[in-house]
Amino acid sequence: MAYNDTFIRACRKQPIDRLPVWYMRQAGRYDPDYRKIKEKYSLLEICRQPELAAEVTLMPVRKLGVDAAILYSDIMNPVASIGIDFDIVKNVGPVIDNPLRTAEDVRKLRPIDIDGDLSHIIDTIRILDRELEVPLITFAGAPFTIASYLIEGRPSKSYIRTKEMMYSEPEVWFSLMDKLGDMVIAYLRAHIAAGAKAVQLFDSWVGSLSPVDFQTYVLPTITRIFAGLSDLPQPKIYFPGVSSGELLPYLHHLEADVIGLDWRVPIREGRKRLDYRFAVQGNLDPYILTAPADVIERQAQALIDEGLQSPGYIFNLGHGLFPEASLDKLKALTGFIHEYSESAIKRLKVAEGAN
Repeated sequence: MAYNDTFIRACRKQPIDRLPVWYMRQAGRYDPDYRKIKEKYSLLEICRQPELAAEVTLMPVRKLGVDAAILYSDIMNPVASIGIDFDIVKNVGPVIDNPLRTAEDVRKLRPIDIDGDLSHIIDTIRILDRELEVPLITFAGAPFTIASYLIEGRPSKSYIRTKEMMYSEPEVWFSLMDKLGDMVIAYLRAHIAAGAKAVQLFDSWVGSLSPVDFQTYVLPTITRIFAGLSDLPQPKIYFPGVSSGELLPYLHHLEADVIGLDWRVPIREGRKRLDYRFAVQGNLDPYILTAPADVIERQAQALIDEGLQSPGYIFNLGHGLFPEASLDKLKALTGFIHEYSESAIKRLKVAEGAN
């Protein structure tokens, strides 16, 4: 089978014959075979076994026919290397043994040691680079999202301690942002050196900030991260997470290629807010997958029609897959996206030729 570079071409706004599709959290709990693996191993234990992590990454590519693989990993993995003890607790998420609360806590954070602490992640990427026939996307958690776990000690809805540090101790906050920014740049550069074909920066919870606070306390570090990767040709994606539509107008200057949209912002409006500078990715509400097949197809068709109005569109969800999602519905959706978008692109080319 020839290498499928449709995803890369869409990232670069190049001509495509059909829309590429992949799903955030596509290697995960909706798959019965994955659930069997999880009966034996925790998420972190899978990550520490490169052959197994590579197999879990490959499973949805084989089963769904998606156009990109997303590395099976967790955004918390690199923080173990800088001096944070944590666990991923079922039905909770990351739980930190030693939350960061003081300037001294931040000062003690070490530089990341990828070769010494994270070689299993790099080995997984190398395996996948050999075996995949679609591009491999790897990722990192963005500094605000990571900081929210490190400071709160676990997932939060209010981010009260995080915002308290931002507002009350800005020098400590910016020191933490600097260290996490350095961590992300080094981590993603190592991914690309090992064979990653694109990288995504997940900022899942930054939508909890006002635009002013985002510009003041977070955007400078995001800007520095993408500048620190700008010499590398691989596509770079920024996903500012859920409820982030009001932040989009402030991203114009990022040296990124793709911006991910959640389902609250129409694709047309997202492009407008981004000044049409980037390819866009998204943005089906994940929970539409609970609906009947005809409802799913109608919503997907509307997104495809909107996405094809300008070059540079990648079909995805507006956030990650959930455990109750149906493998069969996902497979059918992937096939529908490919089939419908291919015919829609042909119609567009005929119309352009007629004009």
